[in-house]
Amino acid sequence: MGHMIINGNRVEFTDEKNVLTVIRNAGIDIPTLCYHPDVAAYGSCRLCTVEDDRGKTFASCAEVPKDGMVVYTNTERLMHYRQMIIELLLASHDRDCTTCSVNVDCHLQDLAHRMGVTDVRFKNTKEIHPIDATSPSIIRDPNKCILCGNCVRACDTVQSVNAIEFAYRGTDALVTPAFNRTVSETDCVGCGQCRIVCPTAAIKINTNTDEVWQALLDPGTIVVAQIAPAVRVSLGDKFGLPKGYNVMGSLVSILHKIGFDEVYDTNYSADLTTLEESAEFLERFTQNKNMPLFTSCCPAWVKFCETRHPDLAHHISTCRSPMGMFGAIIQDYFRDPEKNNGKKLVSIAIMPCTAKKGECLRPDNTTYGVQDVDYVLTTEEVYQMIRKSGYEFDKVEIESPDVPFGIGTGGAQIFGVTGGVTEAVLRRLSDDHHRDAMKAIAESGVRGDDGIKEFSVDYQGHNVRICVVSGLANANKVMNDIRSGAKEYDLVEVMACRRGCIMGGGQTSRSGPRTRIGRMAGIYEIDAQLPIKKSDENLTATLLYDGLLKGKEHDLLHRNFDAMKEALPDIAAEYTNIFE
Repeated sequence: MGHMIINGNRVEFTDEKNVLTVIRNAGIDIPTLCYHPDVAAYGSCRLCTVEDDRGKTFASCAEVPKDGMVVYTNTERLMHYRQMIIELLLASHDRDCTTCSVNVDCHLQDLAHRMGVTDVRFKNTKEIHPIDATSPSIIRDPNKCILCGNCVRACDTVQSVNAIEFAYRGTDALVTPAFNRTVSETDCVGCGQCRIVCPTAAIKINTNTDEVWQALLDPGTIVVAQIAPAVRVSLGDKFGLPKGYNVMGSLVSILHKIGFDEVYDTNYSADLTTLEESAEFLERFTQNKNMPLFTSCCPAWVKFCETRHPDLAHHISTCRSPMGMFGAIIQDYFRDPEKNNGKKLVSIAIMPCTAKKGECLRPDNTTYGVQDVDYVLTTEEVYQMIRKSGYEFDKVEIESPDVPFGIGTGGAQIFGVTGGVTEAVLRRLSDDHHRDAMKAIAESGVRGDDGIKEFSVDYQGHNVRICVVSGLANANKVMNDIRSGAKEYDLVEVMACRRGCIMGGGQTSRSGPRTRIGRMAGIYEIDAQLPIKKSDENLTATLLYDGLLKGKEHDLLHRNFDAMKEALPDIAAEYTNIFE
C-alpha cells in the first residue's frame, strides 16, 4: 500500500494500475475520451492530464502511481488545457449534433458542456469521407471520429479481429479498414465491441427500427417478438433504474402497447438449445468424435472460428442459437392458417448483440427456404423505439410473456453471462435437481468473469474437461492451444463479448465495472427466483417434441447445412467432418 497527495488530500492506493484510477477512487471524476477500462491505456486525448508539485504535466491514464506522488487535477493551466483540447476536437468533428443518433448521449458532447466550451473558433477543414453501412451490424462514420483509438484497441487487443486500424499521418489520419476497404470486406465478426467503446457516433448500430415500425403499422401483418435474457437486466439502465434490475414485465407490456401482437421469451428456446446441445455433446463424448464440442450460441464466435480457425470449425455444435431455434419454431407455428388469420408474419428478435443482425441473414438460419428471423433489434434500438412511442416505462402495468412460448427455466436465464450455457448443460446432465446439486455445479468453476476458466467435472465416472471463454482474443489463445496439443478439452463455451451477452455490442453504451457487476448479479438473481432450474424439467418445452417439433427436430433446431453448402460452399466445406 502507498499513498498520494491529490489536491492537498492524502489518498491511499494498493494495486491500481494507473494514477487515473486512484484519482477516480478518491471521488474525482477526471475527464477522459480515449480511456476505457477494458482496453489498454493509450493516452492520446490528454484530457486526463494532471500536474505534479513541480509543474510537470502527464496523462494520468498512462502513469503508474508511486508512493508519495503529489498531483493536482484542476489548476487554471489544466482547465484551460482541457477546454482547448475539446474545442480542437470539435473543430475537426462533424457537428450535426441535433440529428446525431447519440445526441444527448454523446461523451464528447457531455465533455463540451462540462468544460464550458460554447463556441468553436476554428473552421472544419477535414475531408468528408463516405459513410460505410455495408455491415448488417454496424455503421462506420469517419466524419464523427475523434481518433481516440478505442475501437482499434478493442478490435485488436480484446477481440484479435484487427478489422480496423489507423491509417495515414497528421491531419490526414484516419481509422479505417486496411486499403480503405468497407467493413463487409474485412474479417469483422459484427460483435460491436468497437461501438461500445466509441465516445461519439463514429461507430453506431445499423438500425432496423424503421422497418419494424412499418410492420407494426401494417394491419395485414402479425408482428411477433422474442426477448433474450440479457436484455431484461440492461434496458433499465437507460430509464434510471438500478443496474441489473429485471424489467421484463414492463418491456413486455410496452411492446404490446406499441403494436406487437405476441411477445415471447427466448428463455423458452434456450431450454431447447440446452436439450439439443447436451444430446449432441453426449453423442460426441461417448463416441470420442469431433471432440471437443464448441458451443454455437454466439454468432460472432462462430464467424471468428470459420474465418480465423477454419480447420477447427467442424467442432462447432450443429445446434442453432436460441434465437435461431425460436425463429424457426415461430415461423412453423404461424404457418397454420388458424394461427395467422391470413396475415403475413414478421418475426423480431430483441437481442443484446449486434452480431445477431448478421446471424439472421446466414443461409444456415433458414428453414424450408424462409429466413427464420426477419429483423434483430438491439437493446439500444428498443430503448429508442420506446422513447419514440411516448409510453412512460415506469408507469405501465407489468405483463407476462405470451403463451405458449413464454416459460423458461433458470438454466435458460443464465445464458446471458459467460459460463451460462455450460452451467445449463451441466444441470441437464445431472440426475439430481435439488438445491445442493445446483449449488455444486455453480461452484465447480463455471461462474465468474475471468476471460478463460478451466475446470473439470465428473459425469458417470468420466472426467469431463471444460473451458469457458469470453472475448475473442482469449478464444484465439485457446484455439491455438487446442491445435498445438498444449490443451485438451471436451467442451468449450465461447462468447465473443467479455463476460458474455450482458456486455454485448447492442447493449446500452458507456458500461463500466459497476454496470457489469449489476447485470451479472441480476441474471443470477432471476435464476435464483425461478422454481425450475433444469431445462429438461420445462414441460412446455419438452412437450413440444411430441407436438410441433415431431419429425422436424433436425429441420427446426439445427443449422441448415444444405442451404449453407449451396450459398457458402467454402465455409460449408470446413464442416466436412460433421457430415462424415
